Amino acid sequence: MKKTFYHFLLKYRQPESKDDFSYFAEEVYKDHGFPKDSMDYYEISDYLELNGSYQSTLAIFDEAWELYLETENKK
Repeated sequence: MKKTFYHFLLKYRQPESKDDFSYFAEEVYKDHGFPKDSMDYYEISDYLELNGSYQSTLAIFDEAWELYLETENKK
C-alpha cells in the first residue's frame, strides 16, 4: 500500500534541522492543518501556496514530491 506524502516525509524530520529538506519535513510535521491523508500533488501544493509560512519552501516541496514518486513507484 502506498504511503501518503505526509508519512513519506516524516522519515526526513529532524528537530534540529540540518538542511532545507529536513526543515520542510519538520514544518509539515508541526502543521496540524496539513492534508496528512493526501497523495494528490495539487491538493498539497494548493495547501502550501495558501499558507504563507511555506512560501520559502515551495521549491523544496517539488523536490520532495519527485523523491516521493520515485520511492513509491519502486514498491
